[in-house]
Amino acid sequence: MAEILPSAIEQELLGIRHLLWGNEVKPDIFKRWSQGFNFSSTESSALEQLNGGPCAILAPVQAFILKNLLLEYKDLSFREKVNLEVENRILVQALLEILEQSRLQKYYIVYLNESNEESNTEVSETNCQSGSEKSENIYENIKTPQNFHERLKVHAFSTIEEVKKYFTENIASIKSEYGVLLFLYSVIHTRGLQQVKSESETSEPLIDETYGYGSQSLINLFITGQATTYVWDHEQDVGGLRLKGVTKQSEIGFITIMEHLRFCTVGSFYKNPKHPVWVVGSDTHLTVIFSDEVKLVSPETKSEQARRVFKSFDPDGNNFINAPLLGDVLQALDLVSDEGYVDIMRKKLDSENLGIILLNAFMDEFFPKEESSTPDMFTLIHYNGLPRSNVKGQVRYHIGSAILLESDLKSICESNPMLTVLQTKWPNIEVNWCDNITPSLN
Repeated sequence: MAEILPSAIEQELLGIRHLLWGNEVKPDIFKRWSQGFNFSSTESSALEQLNGGPCAILAPVQAFILKNLLLEYKDLSFREKVNLEVENRILVQALLEILEQSRLQKYYIVYLNESNEESNTEVSETNCQSGSEKSENIYENIKTPQNFHERLKVHAFSTIEEVKKYFTENIASIKSEYGVLLFLYSVIHTRGLQQVKSESETSEPLIDETYGYGSQSLINLFITGQATTYVWDHEQDVGGLRLKGVTKQSEIGFITIMEHLRFCTVGSFYKNPKHPVWVVGSDTHLTVIFSDEVKLVSPETKSEQARRVFKSFDPDGNNFINAPLLGDVLQALDLVSDEGYVDIMRKKLDSENLGIILLNAFMDEFFPKEESSTPDMFTLIHYNGLPRSNVKGQVRYHIGSAILLESDLKSICESNPMLTVLQTKWPNIEVNWCDNITPSLN
C-alpha cells in the first residue's frame, strides 16, 4: 500500500474530532458514547445501549441487522437461531453495508494504536493484529478523550472484501469499549470530512454539546450514506435556500414524532423504504420498528400514489386541499390538467364553494376502484436498546398486532407517543401490544 503523509491523516482526524464534538470534548458525554457493539443476553440479535447518546449509531446498525435477518430467515424464527457465530456475522454485515453506501473512494478504518510512537500511515495487512487481550491493554491506558484521540490511527482499504476480513479478524475490538466511536470515525473518514461538512450544511457539532445526542445529519449518514440535514425528499426551497433532503429510496426507513409536532416533514423515500424496517425518532431517543410483512413495502398502486401526492399538498394532514391547488395535484399525477377541465372539476368537487377539496371526494372522482398493496392486518415489532426502557430492564423485542382502520379520521392521543409516531406513516393504524404494554420510544 502507498504511504499517506502523517500530517494529512492527523489533519483529517483532527477535523473529524472537531466536526463531531466542537471545540471541546466533554468527558461525561464522551464516556456515554464509549461502548462497543454488544448484543443483549436476553435477545441475541438485539444490540444493547449502555447510556443515552449513541443511539444515532446503534439504532441504524440495529435496523440493518434486522433487515438482513428478515431477508435471510423470512420471519421471526431468527430469534432462536442467533448464536455467537451468527451474531458476529450479522454485525459485520451491517457495518459493511453502512460503510459501503458511505464510500467515496477508499475505505478508511480508524483504530486505536498500542502507543503514540508509530507514524500515521496506511498499514499493511501484517500490522493488522487482532485479539481481545491486545484491545484490553490499549484501553487500560486511555483515561481521557485526549488519550483516545492521541492513539487514533487509520487503515486504508481498496475493497470491501479487505474490510470484511479486517472486521472479522478484529471483532473483539468492535465489541470492546470504543467500538462504536471507532466505527463512527471510520464512516466519516470513508465519506470524507469535506463531503460530510458540505452535505450537513451546518457549523454545529454532529454530537450535541449539552445533551450528547446525535444530529439528524449523523442519523441520515448512517441510514443513507449521505449526511444531509433534512428528511424530506430531494431538495426544497425554503426562503430562497435550496435545502437538501434524502436523494433516493432508502434501504431502511425513518419516521419521527417530530413530524407530528410540525418540526419536520418526512418524505416518501424514508416512509416507504425498500425493506419493512424503520428507525423511529422521539424527541430524545432512537428505536426501531419492523415487520416480517414484506407487502408493507411493495410498490405503490395508482391510488396509493394519488393519496401520497394529494397529501403532499396537505402538509397539515387535514385530508383536504385548498381548491386552487387542484390543477397542481392533477399535473403531479400526470392527469388532464388544462385550465378549462380543472375549472369544471373544481366546481364539481367543491359544489358548495367552500374553497376546499376533500381527499375522499377527490379519490371517489379519479380513483373510484381504490386498490391497496398494504394488508389491513400485520405484525409490528419494536426494539429499544436501553435496558431501562424495557420490561424488567431486559432488552427484548416487543410484538404488536396492527390493524389499519377504514376511516380517514385518526384519533390523536398525546399520551400515546408510540401510536402518534406510527400514525405519521399509517394515519389509520391501531396496535394491540403484547401483554397490553405499549413499548417506550424513550
